[in-house]
Amino acid sequence: MHLRLIFAIIVLPGTALVFVPAMILKLAENSGVSYQFANPDQIVFWLALLPAGVGLGLAFWTVKLFKEVGRGTPAPWDPPEKLVVRGPYRHVRNPMITGALLVLLSEALLFQSWPLAAWTAVFFIGNTVYFRFIEEKGLEKRFGDDYRRYKARVPRWIPRLQGWNPDDG
Repeated sequence: MHLRLIFAIIVLPGTALVFVPAMILKLAENSGVSYQFANPDQIVFWLALLPAGVGLGLAFWTVKLFKEVGRGTPAPWDPPEKLVVRGPYRHVRNPMITGALLVLLSEALLFQSWPLAAWTAVFFIGNTVYFRFIEEKGLEKRFGDDYRRYKARVPRWIPRLQGWNPDDG
């Protein structure tokens, strides 16, 4: 399980949060949309740390839940065996991607980079399309009425304030 999880983390968040942003910054290096890393004496530096901390916290928490509760990984090729409806999943259906979006927002702020901000938007739109037309249909096939009930009560992106309890019906 550990090697499968490590592989999934390297491939998915590693690509979206490290490799693609590094390539964007490299390509923007000698262009009119170059970046400038924020200094600790700038307020934007400190503002960027908040979404980074929350995003990384969500990422670690959700991966742990997938591994321990769902008995799987975040990867579509090695998904959880059980539907995970604990922790942040009681408030929002995609907290793992929310965490990734917060990290990308933090990177855009730290590097003061419009191209990274654009990548964040593309990442959000791409995931929204993927979830709506592919992942949610697959989850309905795998988990049936349990997932349909969850989907009807827990929003995709905007968290509900009070966590949904699946035992409440």
